[in-house]
Amino acid sequence: MTGDARFSDADPRPLALKAEDEVDLRILSSLLQDAVLTGADITHDPKARRLALLVTRFRWEDAEAARTEGRSFERVRAILVIGDVTRVVSDGVGCAADTVLSLLALRWQPGPDGTGRLSLDFAGDGTIIAEVECINLDLRDVTRPHAAVSGQAPRHPE
Repeated sequence: MTGDARFSDADPRPLALKAEDEVDLRILSSLLQDAVLTGADITHDPKARRLALLVTRFRWEDAEAARTEGRSFERVRAILVIGDVTRVVSDGVGCAADTVLSLLALRWQPGPDGTGRLSLDFAGDGTIIAEVECINLDLRDVTRPHAAVSGQAPRHPE
C-alpha cells in the first residue's frame, strides 16, 4: 500500500460540480457527508452575497474502488461556495479556529419564487442556515487526494 494517493489513482481530474436544483443539491450533500473543517474555514462575505467553506471531504466517489483494490481511503481539500446568500444564521456552530466541525448534510427548504433556506447540518446538532435567492452552489477540489488519516471510511450508527 502506498502512502499518499494521486488524482491519477482514480480520475485524472479533480471534482468540480455545480448545484442549481434540488437533485444537484442531494448529490453535493452526499459527496460532502463527513467533510471536516474548522470554524476558521467558514467565510461569509455579505457584500458579495457568498458563503464559503474550505473542507476536507471524504472521497465517497472513490470509496468502493479503494475497498475493492485494497488501497487507502482518500480525503481531499475542497471549497464549497454558496452564492446568492441574503442572510446567514448560525446555531451551535463555533467560529473558533480550533473548533472542529463535521458536516453531515445539506438540506433545502423551498420558499416563494425559488428562494429558500439551505441548512448545513453538523454533527453535535450545529446548523448554519443560509437564506438564498436560489440554489447556487459550487464544489471544487483544490488539492490532490491524500490517504485518510484514520484509514477508515466514516461510519454512522444505524
